[in-house]
Amino acid sequence: MKMYIKGSIFSLFFFLGLLFTACEEVKPPEPFGPVPDENQMNWQEMEYYGFIHFSVNTYTDMSWGFGNEEASTFDPKELDVRQWARIAKEAGMTGLILTAKHHSGFCLWPSDYTEYDMENSPYKDGKGDIVRELAEACKEYGLKFGVYLSPWDRNFADYGKPEYITYFRNQLTELLTNYGDIFEVWFDGANGGSGYYGGANETRKIDRTTYYDWDNTYKLVRELQPNIVIWNDGGKRADLRWVGTESGYVGETNWSLLDSLGDVPEDMLRHGVENGNAWVPGEVNTSIRPEWFYHKREDSKVKTLPVLMNTYYNSIGRNGTLLLNFAIMPNGLIHEKDEENVLAFGKAVKEAFDEDLALNADSEASNVRGGSSTYDASKALDGEKDSYWATDDGVNTGSMTISFDEPTSFNRFMVQEYIRLGQRVKAFTIEAMVDGEWKELDSQTTIGYKRILQFPTVEATKLRLNITDSKSNFLISSVGVFNAPQILTSPSIIREQSGNIRIIPADEESVIYYTLDGSAPTTASQVYSDLISTEDGKVQVAAMAYDPDSQQSSPVTEESFDISRKNWKVISDENARVGEVIDGNPNTVWHQSKETKLPVDLVIDMGREEELTGFRYLPDQNLWSSGIITEYEFSVSLDNKSWTKVSQGEFSNINNNPLWQSKEFAAKKARYIKLTALKNTQNNNSAGYAEIDVITN
Repeated sequence: MKMYIKGSIFSLFFFLGLLFTACEEVKPPEPFGPVPDENQMNWQEMEYYGFIHFSVNTYTDMSWGFGNEEASTFDPKELDVRQWARIAKEAGMTGLILTAKHHSGFCLWPSDYTEYDMENSPYKDGKGDIVRELAEACKEYGLKFGVYLSPWDRNFADYGKPEYITYFRNQLTELLTNYGDIFEVWFDGANGGSGYYGGANETRKIDRTTYYDWDNTYKLVRELQPNIVIWNDGGKRADLRWVGTESGYVGETNWSLLDSLGDVPEDMLRHGVENGNAWVPGEVNTSIRPEWFYHKREDSKVKTLPVLMNTYYNSIGRNGTLLLNFAIMPNGLIHEKDEENVLAFGKAVKEAFDEDLALNADSEASNVRGGSSTYDASKALDGEKDSYWATDDGVNTGSMTISFDEPTSFNRFMVQEYIRLGQRVKAFTIEAMVDGEWKELDSQTTIGYKRILQFPTVEATKLRLNITDSKSNFLISSVGVFNAPQILTSPSIIREQSGNIRIIPADEESVIYYTLDGSAPTTASQVYSDLISTEDGKVQVAAMAYDPDSQQSSPVTEESFDISRKNWKVISDENARVGEVIDGNPNTVWHQSKETKLPVDLVIDMGREEELTGFRYLPDQNLWSSGIITEYEFSVSLDNKSWTKVSQGEFSNINNNPLWQSKEFAAKKARYIKLTALKNTQNNNSAGYAEIDVITN
C-alpha cells in the first residue's frame, strides 16, 4: 500500500513537472522594435474622428486669414456646437478636434493674452467661449476632445521674436488646463510668411525646427495633459505624423515607424520607415469639402459616399486613422449636405462590417507558438483584441486557413497585428478555395494595426492568409471576412474646350442619366451616350450612374461651368502643348520652359470681350507635381497693350491641397487675361498649369 501511494505521488509530481516545463517553454513573444506607448495605443483604437474649421476667414471667403480681419467679423448667429457633436457621434466618430486658433491668430476662446478673441466678437455679446462649449458638448455625446493651435500667428506683432514663444505657450496652457481632458493637440506645419503682424504688413520667416523650442513646448504639453498625443508637421518629431497629403490616403505600404532624428521627405511621410527607431504612426487628415474652411461655391462639391468609402479604405484600411474635417458655415452650423453625406458614410461602414463571416470559424495554422492553444489560429477569430495567433521564434512565414460551414460569398478581408509588441509583417497574400482550387485574391505588404482589402465578390469554402515575409515571428490579433453591399461610384463631368460636355462613367455596366437645368437626375432623365453639345454660355450639369439589375443609383455629381473656351488661345507661348491649360481636362498639364525664370506670364486671348468677376487656377494634379503657383498677379486688358491688375495675393495651402483655386474681384471688361506666377511652392522657377478659367457675371 505504501509503495502504491509513493508511486502515485511520484507520478503526480512527474506529470506536474512536465506541465510546468511545458508552460515555461511557451513564453509570450518578446516585443520587436519600437512599440506604441499607451497614449498612442488609445489614439490608434479611436480610428475615426473629426476636425472643425471655423474662424474669421469663414466670413471673408478666404482659405487662410491674413490677421487683419476685425474680430467683429466673427458673428455666428445660429451657432450650435451640439449639432456638431451630434453629427459626429451619429457618423461613428470618436472625437472632435477644434481649430481653437488658426493662422489668422483669432482665438475661439477668451484669452487673457490678446484682444483678438471672442471678447471682441458680437457672439454672445463678447461672452462666448466656443472651446468650452464644444468641450462640454463632446462630453455630453461621449466624444473625446482635442485642440488645434496654430504655431504661426499672422496677427501678433511679435511673431518671429522670442516674445512670441511666451505668448504661444501661455495660450497653449490656457487650452490644456481650462477645458478638461484633451486627447490630441495639433500643431500645424504652416509657419512663417506674409501677415498683418500688428500692422507691419510684411513677410517674416522662422526656422520651424528651432524657433518654437519644441523640447520645452512638448514638456509643457505632457505636464499639463499626461494622456495626450501630439501631432506636429515639420518641427520636432512628435507622437503622430502627417502622411504627406490632404487628399485622404496613406501609402499601401505603411510602417508606423520613423527615425527619431533627421529630415522626413514625402516618401517617408507616405510610407513610414521599415526599420525606423521610433513609433510614429500616420494620421490621415482630409476635409469633406475641397477646402478646410467653408465656401458657398463648394456646396455641390461635398465628398460623396463612394469617395468617403474610398477614403476609409485608404486610411483606416491602410494602418492609419482618419481625421475628417467639417467646414462650419458663417451661421455656425454644419451644412445639411455635409451632414447627409457623413451620416450615409457612417451607415455604410457599419453595414459593410456588420457581420464577420469568420468569427469563431474553424481554423488551422501552419505553425503555432509552442503548440499551445493560447496562440493558435482561433485566437485571431475570437473577437478579442488582446488575444492573437503567434508563431515560434524564428518562424517568419506561415499560413492560417479558415473553413466555412458552407460556400460563402465575401468581398472584404480585414487583418490586424498585435502592435503592442511591434509591427512586423512585410508581405502577405490571401487565397480563396473556389470550386475546389486555391485562387489568389490579393498580394500586399504591411498590415500594422489594421489592413482592409477590397476585391470582387467570390464564393468560397475556405480562405487562407499567407504571411510571406516578416521582420520577426508574427502576431495576428484579428482576421475578419465580410460581404459589403455594392456602392455605385458617381460619374465625373468635364467641359471640353469645344464647349461640349463629356460625362465619364466609373464602370462600363451602369447607365448614366443627366440634366442640364440644375435639377437632380432620375431614371426619367436624359440617358448619356455621347458628347453633349451646349451653347457658349454657362452650363449646370448633374449626372448619376444607375444599375438596372440592382436598381441602385450613385450619388449625383454636379458641375457648374462658366463660359465656353472654344475661342480661347494662349498667345504668350507657341509650345504645341500649351493649349492643355484650357482643354477642359484636369489631368493634362503644361509647364513653362525650364529656361524661364519667375516671374512669368501666361496670356490668353478669349476671342471676344467679356465682363469678368474672377478667375480660377488648377495646378498640376500629378502625385509628384511641380510648378504649383502660390503667389500670383492677375491682370486684364481690352487690347493686349494696356493692362490693369485686378487681383494679387496667395493661393493658401495649395501645396497640401492642390485643388481649384478661385479668386474674385470687382467686375471688369476684358478680352485678354494674364496670370503672372510670382512664386511657387518649391521656391524654384517652375510654373505649371492644369487649367485656367474665368468667372463672369
